[in-house]
Amino acid sequence: MQCFRRRIELAGRHGAQGGQVRAALEDDFHHFRVVVDYRDGLVTAVRGEAPRHPFTACPGAAPELDRLAGMRLDRVANSVTLHTDSTQQCTHMFDLAGLAIAAASRGDSVRRYDIEIPRHVGGRTRARLMRDGVLVLDWEVEGSVILGPAPYAGVDMRQGMARWALTTLPVEEAEAALVLRRCALISLGRLKDIDKEPHAHLTGRCYAQQPQRAPQAIRIVGSTWDFTEKPEAQCRDDQAWLADFDSAPAPEG
Repeated sequence: MQCFRRRIELAGRHGAQGGQVRAALEDDFHHFRVVVDYRDGLVTAVRGEAPRHPFTACPGAAPELDRLAGMRLDRVANSVTLHTDSTQQCTHMFDLAGLAIAAASRGDSVRRYDIEIPRHVGGRTRARLMRDGVLVLDWEVEGSVILGPAPYAGVDMRQGMARWALTTLPVEEAEAALVLRRCALISLGRLKDIDKEPHAHLTGRCYAQQPQRAPQAIRIVGSTWDFTEKPEAQCRDDQAWLADFDSAPAPEG
């Protein structure tokens, strides 16, 4: 059975005053990279790359990430939404920047998320997330509603889940839950042939979907890949890049 997969890998180098976190994301529809530099507890620069993306406009969102420069490091990845308007960003690069900033705040040297969501049958599927090789979340899902287990049973992923997770769950579990939520909703794209959509929708939800930009955000036909039988291929091309900290401050002390 076809399966939506996403991998997120983060690598950090941290010194007494500052450091850098690199983050890569690859799934059926996307492949993005983000670099976060920080010093004295503040983000100093954020850069993004879009090796594979669904619309021609997506790479244009990369410079918008630097609006996060100046924010204080925060263990809550979702805190980036308090610093700048997420609808003017690429959703996935913005999420990745939030994860990188949280990793910088924790001082993580490595972190990896692997997500697996089989194709829906009768509107239902099972969404699983592994963190650093350990199964952390395993949800039964119908449409946008999590059926179980507790405490997730009955939570609608489209209706206030971020607020619920951030006020109910421990910080790192909330982070994992919001990573899995994003994937569970994206996986619904596997139920249709998105290559038949000529351009981005005019929803205003992200950079490419802004009404003034969406008609020119042309679908890149063939940009969807299938990792059902080859999860190990995800982020394979990012390994050397993730390890390249030549421009990062060297760890001190």
